[in-house]
Amino acid sequence: MRATRRHAYTLTKGAADLLVLNEIIGQAGDPDISRRLHELDHLGKIEYITFSKEDALRHRVRVVTDHGTECAVVLRRSARIVDGAVLLLDDDRAIVTRLSERNWLSLVPRDIAAALELGYQAGNNHWTVRFDGPVMRIAVEGPERNYLDRLAAFFSDRRVTRIDDGR
Repeated sequence: MRATRRHAYTLTKGAADLLVLNEIIGQAGDPDISRRLHELDHLGKIEYITFSKEDALRHRVRVVTDHGTECAVVLRRSARIVDGAVLLLDDDRAIVTRLSERNWLSLVPRDIAAALELGYQAGNNHWTVRFDGPVMRIAVEGPERNYLDRLAAFFSDRRVTRIDDGR
């Protein structure tokens, strides 16, 4: 066994390596982390682990990333896996969680000007979005409160309305 990082280390057993991830570094939506992920994404250096909602409740789970890296996620009991949790972030790569069932924040802009501003805000934050007619859906990767706080000015002057459409 050789320690390579404070929050992750590699166990070598026979011919196979197992990357042990024991800490949540932060959320993909956090500004500093988002910038670093954006750079790594351009290089194809982000790996994703997709969890079911049930597996996300576990604190110890063995998984394989979408790039084929075998991992053991071993977290403290107080840690909670959410969509967009960053388990590894270094100069060479990142490992980010995804939930198989995504939560979406559904927003309707008041007019075209509000739609442009909202799109600019979402782009600047590197948020995953999709459109359904006049509705912009933002994938919630981390605590929803972080998104609502960043959009507070849009809500306060009613440029944007949040809708609950069951998604």
